[in-house]
Amino acid sequence: MRSSTTLKFCSQEKIRIALYVQKAALHFIDAVSRVDQYKLSDEVRGAGFGIDPDELSSIVRSHDIKRLEYHGGAEGFARYLSVSLETGVSSNDIPRRKDIFGLNAFLEKPTRPFWMFVWDSLQDMTLIILMVCAVVSVGVGIATEGWPKGMYDGVGIILCIFLVVMVTAISDYKQSLQFKDLDKEKKNIFVHVTRNGTRQKVSIFDLVVGDIVHLSIGDQVPADGIFLSGYSLSVDESSLSGESEPVNIEKERPFLLSGTKVQDGSGKMLVLSVGMRTEWGRLMVTLSEGGEDETPLQVKLNGVATIIGKIGLTFAILTFFVLTIRFIVEKAIHHEIKIWSTNDALKLLNFFAIAVTILVVAVPEGLPLAVTLSLAFAMKKLMNDKALVRHLSACETMGSASCICTDKTGTLTTNHMVVTKLWISGEAKNVEKNTLPSELKSSLSKKLLEILLQSIFQNTGGEVVKGKDGRENVIGSPTETALLEFGLLFQSDFSTDMKRIKIIKVEPFNSNKKKMSVLVSVPGGKIRAFCKGASEIILGLCDKIIDKDGKSVLLSEDQRKSLTKVINGFASDALRTVCLACKDLESNSTSQAIPEKNYTLIAIIGIQDPVRAGVKEAVQTCLAAGITVRMVTGDNINTAKAIAKECGILTDDGIALEGPEFRDKSVEEIKEILPKLQVMARSLPLDKHKLVTMLRKECKEVVAVTGDGTNDAPALHEADIGLAMGISGTEVAKESADIVIMDDNFSTIVTVAKWGRSVYINIQKFVQFQLTVNVVALITNFVSACISGSAPLTAVQLLWVNMIMDTLGALALATEPPHDGLMKRPPIGRNVYFITKIMWRNIIGQSIYQLVVLGVLGFQGKCLFKLTGPDSTITLNTLIFNTFVFCQVFNEINSRDMEKINVFRGIFDSWIFMMIMFCTVAFQIIIVEFLGTIADTVPLSWKLWLASILIGAASLIVAVVLKFIPVPMEEKPCSNADASGDGYQPLPTGPDLA
Repeated sequence: MRSSTTLKFCSQEKIRIALYVQKAALHFIDAVSRVDQYKLSDEVRGAGFGIDPDELSSIVRSHDIKRLEYHGGAEGFARYLSVSLETGVSSNDIPRRKDIFGLNAFLEKPTRPFWMFVWDSLQDMTLIILMVCAVVSVGVGIATEGWPKGMYDGVGIILCIFLVVMVTAISDYKQSLQFKDLDKEKKNIFVHVTRNGTRQKVSIFDLVVGDIVHLSIGDQVPADGIFLSGYSLSVDESSLSGESEPVNIEKERPFLLSGTKVQDGSGKMLVLSVGMRTEWGRLMVTLSEGGEDETPLQVKLNGVATIIGKIGLTFAILTFFVLTIRFIVEKAIHHEIKIWSTNDALKLLNFFAIAVTILVVAVPEGLPLAVTLSLAFAMKKLMNDKALVRHLSACETMGSASCICTDKTGTLTTNHMVVTKLWISGEAKNVEKNTLPSELKSSLSKKLLEILLQSIFQNTGGEVVKGKDGRENVIGSPTETALLEFGLLFQSDFSTDMKRIKIIKVEPFNSNKKKMSVLVSVPGGKIRAFCKGASEIILGLCDKIIDKDGKSVLLSEDQRKSLTKVINGFASDALRTVCLACKDLESNSTSQAIPEKNYTLIAIIGIQDPVRAGVKEAVQTCLAAGITVRMVTGDNINTAKAIAKECGILTDDGIALEGPEFRDKSVEEIKEILPKLQVMARSLPLDKHKLVTMLRKECKEVVAVTGDGTNDAPALHEADIGLAMGISGTEVAKESADIVIMDDNFSTIVTVAKWGRSVYINIQKFVQFQLTVNVVALITNFVSACISGSAPLTAVQLLWVNMIMDTLGALALATEPPHDGLMKRPPIGRNVYFITKIMWRNIIGQSIYQLVVLGVLGFQGKCLFKLTGPDSTITLNTLIFNTFVFCQVFNEINSRDMEKINVFRGIFDSWIFMMIMFCTVAFQIIIVEFLGTIADTVPLSWKLWLASILIGAASLIVAVVLKFIPVPMEEKPCSNADASGDGYQPLPTGPDLA
């Protein structure tokens, strides 16, 4: 029996050993096959790395957990990549890693070469027709008039076309380079990494394989990698997978992909793939990013251009038929109808060229060009003023903003928070760095002070790290930073005990719950929960209070009322209040959820965030400009009201209410209070979204919204203009915004509004100028053709006028810098006509003046200026052309301001305008005096030059007279409407002598 048992035992051992050998053999075969399959390149091996870049990217992209485990997980990859998971990459090692694993940048669409812009400019059908006419004109001209005289007309047209094409191409090419620079800046994200044992901020473009990246809510995952550690980390992978459900990241599902967004929690990742080896990089290979969509104003002006083009086409066809019919009738009268020569063919060709040129002048291709130029110019200037415009349309829309819903923290305030008051164990204390530590130590028990510091250092979203200089730096949100800096005053006394505490669970700060909680294991085998957040909310969760000895005692109703007074008192001093609380649990409760009630109140902390310098003045500027400023914050209502009054937002008759109260009101009640609503406190993300929706839909306001958190994304998206904060803002917020405020300053928002108004007004100036030229050029040539049988303005002359009007005019007027007067008028309404009654008054008045002047010169010019001899006709036509051009030069100056008398104000501040004026006049002199054979002009005497200039300058006087003609008032939306509620106020009009 005994031998049988022994035999059975031996058999089992043999089987066990056989299975072990078999398993080892399989592992060996698998390893050999992998080694054979996966060979390191000499470059990788020589650099000291134990894994190939393609293997790394393949593992992450395929989410192959088995291959991850085979390589030893994060620790194994760290060995392969010669990096420490504690201290991160060495700075000296970065160039080597970039050479082996690549740069964290995607292949960009190559910049279009200049000749492509030239080619695009040549695609204009009217220019093509003109070129054909010019070539035919050269051929016929040489055949009839000989060389070189016969080619002058045709060559003149070709030279003008070349000049127009080159100026347009250069302008478009420069814009494309500007937009590319802005796009690169837009993609330049900064991330927190651990390098050389210290935590530091680096550009996403400087990230390398092996970097340890710190992620928090709202961050964009900057590269492909694997999860190292963290709490409640979940990411939104919809940009790659299309699935809207967030993915929880943990040890069992550790893969993080570039381009995804952190939706909740925090954590650290090890970067394994960068740039084109990431999943996002591979996706980008299959995509070619298109250009930006046209802005609403561009769409509107394209419609205007189409209508004017059709009118021009009609005039062009009529002009050609009138000239042709008159020519045929004259031949019939002289009995030459059957006799045709090449000269006759040349005349008909010239008629056709004039008709086509009229069409070229009439088609206002400068309209969309002016919009693009103005927006590009504004975007570049705003970049210098710390505002990054992500979408073209936002720049023009900001000019119509009638309401700004702004955050408090960081936008109106400095975002540098400091603890200034502390309430603990029944006593409020002013915090001073030099005296408070010793005062607290003497007045509080060691146990109470220990619990206070545990609640600060264990329940935090921030981190205390060592900087390059070896000093301790605090990284985190401004509130977390303020609390940790306060805790560091005492940390040396409890640093040893702090290291023995182990975090079990973390519930990150949630904007809906307005609190953060953590479960920790403290020395002595106890489990303790810490909770902190909005004072009223945390106080509501507490049923006990801690005494001087660190013991929990029941919280009476009188004490609760007293604490509420303390909180309101802190808030009335414009302090953000934070409550700290704790709760001891059973030692076997590590698996249970963090408790939601029955906490013990530890302390109330008052944090000061000073108002930024210049904010009050910026708010006053907005109010003067008809822009209502509303503060929407998660802070206590008393804190919000105190800050709002200091900033000048909350007035005596203004309304301030809390989010829950706003939430419970009906639509009719909200509509009634909206005109006077100036502050909303303790608001949830949905409250902010609802407010923006009501302002837009019910009150027809054009709403700008500022935001920095992931929770602000819905409101930013809903608003007409979303403004994300560049310093404190999350990547989710920036992605949802139209403009990123790089310095988080409210004053910068006012600058954006001023530039937005400037863009809109500048384009209106250009349209007024161009339509005047259109009307005069079309009617002059058409009437002259009908009456005299010839057009006083030749094809070459019209092309030069077209260049003044379109490209140069757009450059001059669309790039005028803004002035303070723009912020002293009401905002532009949402649905107002682009061409206003004031513009029509100026266009019609100037057109009548120019038509009368040119008509008198055309029919009485020879008598007035006593022009005789064989050259009298061409001299008169040159005078008409010269006068017409100078009328446009001075009318361009008139167009600098459509309402005010003083159009010269700030003219020398706009160097582009002055340069274009100088170039226009200089080139006009060259055309008239030296290019007569090409432009059909003759040199003029000084008297005729003086007459042309004076007649043109008289348009300045005409403009002054026109501005005294009253225009019917236009009604525009008014965000400061009275409660009776029509919501409109008249726009003041009339002459302004400023």
